[in-house]
Amino acid sequence: MALVADGWHMSTHAAAMLISALAYLYARRHARDPRFTFGTGKLGDLAGFASAIILALIALLIGWESLLRLANPVPIDFGQAIAVAVIGLVVNLASAWLLKDHHHRHRYHHGHNHQAHGHHDHGHHHEHDERHDHHHHGHSHGGGRDNNLRAAYLHVLADALTSVLAIVALLAGRAYGWLWLDPLMGIVGALVIARWSWGLIRDAGAILLDVIPEGEDLPDEIREALEGEGDRITDLHVWQVGPGHHAAIVSLATPAPKTPSAYKDRLSHLHELSHVTVEVQPLPAR
Repeated sequence: MALVADGWHMSTHAAAMLISALAYLYARRHARDPRFTFGTGKLGDLAGFASAIILALIALLIGWESLLRLANPVPIDFGQAIAVAVIGLVVNLASAWLLKDHHHRHRYHHGHNHQAHGHHDHGHHHEHDERHDHHHHGHSHGGGRDNNLRAAYLHVLADALTSVLAIVALLAGRAYGWLWLDPLMGIVGALVIARWSWGLIRDAGAILLDVIPEGEDLPDEIREALEGEGDRITDLHVWQVGPGHHAAIVSLATPAPKTPSAYKDRLSHLHELSHVTVEVQPLPAR
């Protein structure tokens, strides 16, 4: 059962890897498409979320099949099964090694600065500053988690885990005749994979829904940089547009209004901000 689970796992993960590759291809192809207002940086999170769903389905499939095998054990050709499991482990470890460096160091960059533009509207000063190139690929000064690459990495790790569990179960089964250990390892593997899947669904889903992660101090840094001397933020929206890159919409009320560019200059040290819109609302002087 552990070997069957490993086989199913690897075949479905090939499809998950294809999802990851197609996400990067689509993001690059549409890098400068103006219809993507904030770029294509979230495509990786969308692909990661889809891969996490596949992981969850695999966990359910392995768990269910393992329960059936636990109730109805079947004969096992241990020698052949162990050999195949070892080959699978070697392939998975090689894949994990190839992905590991990129998983830990992959970053996105915003290398082209669009000309900022501004206008006056109904007595309000409003300016939009876009500091990215609509595709978020490469290396940058800022860190960020690429959930698409993380999904591919977790898929490979999950494959390696099922290979290890298969080998352990098959060796013990051959040595001691413990046929029940094989489906039991399948259940353990399913639970671990389900846990990885849930973590990826939670993280990628939060980004897709523009949730600011707990511990993210960027909104506080924006307030600290802009408020004071009568300037007060009345509305603030911050969200992630790509790994390590955020957008912000800031509305300020002040009795001594400055140009939006002056307020954006105060935010220039916040390199995580790649897209900024500032609105200034004059208040009556007291």
